[in-house]
Amino acid sequence: MSQVFRHGALRLYLLKLLDERPRHGYEVISLLEDRFMGLYAPSAGTVYPRLARLEADGLVRHEVSEGRKVYALTAAGREELARSRDELASLERDLTASVSDLARDVRRQVRDSARDLREELKQAAREVRRETRSQARASHRRSPEAPAVADLSRAIDQLRELALNNARLVSDERITAATEVVRRVRDELERVLDSDAHESP
Repeated sequence: MSQVFRHGALRLYLLKLLDERPRHGYEVISLLEDRFMGLYAPSAGTVYPRLARLEADGLVRHEVSEGRKVYALTAAGREELARSRDELASLERDLTASVSDLARDVRRQVRDSARDLREELKQAAREVRRETRSQARASHRRSPEAPAVADLSRAIDQLRELALNNARLVSDERITAATEVVRRVRDELERVLDSDAHESP
């Protein structure tokens, strides 16, 4: 942020504002903020100590109105301001330049923020595309296996249906023999699937 007031300049500008009419501290702060179009506003910790110093120097005095200190120029303050007319004119030019500098700083910060945001959005878009491609590849690798799994499920269902439907029509000996066949199929199936699982990367 560019420097707004050079050393001693705020003191002089406070005299100018109070020469226009008596003001309380908060009004002075608001006027300065308006003067800089909201780009700069001095804090109470900046303004009130300077008003107190001006009063200690005999350049301003205050009266309490509705619980607020209202500051006004003294005769010595008006004389000080009169002696500083040329300096005040230079200060006004400097303040105009400061407003331009502040506006330029704000525009640069906005541009930088917008550029950073665009970069973040680009990065996010790249990550989304990368994740989408990764998921697509994974889905493609799995897709040939899906019909095979469906076939296996149908074959198991058919075997189960065949065994249960015919079990009611045959002797116990045949059921026992069929049970042994199913167990051998189960063992063979377990062996095949376990072997395939160990071979997969």
